[in-house]
Amino acid sequence: MISDERLDELRLSGELVRVVRDGLETNDIIGFVVAWDPEQVIIRRRNRRVVKLDRRYSYQLKKDPRVSPIKE
Repeated sequence: MISDERLDELRLSGELVRVVRDGLETNDIIGFVVAWDPEQVIIRRRNRRVVKLDRRYSYQLKKDPRVSPIKE
């Protein structure tokens, strides 16, 4: 699970993040960290819609290569 400190760094930097939910790259959510609570993170997508996601997903910087959470 992603820490509060890391979420705060991502929010303050304004960098795009990739939320990897499963093995398929097409299911990734890309956007900016807006807010969070102990269980969920709110991501603002580029089209300005917001999405609530579980904190247990993998949060990665968009500019970095994608790392799948599924072991192959």
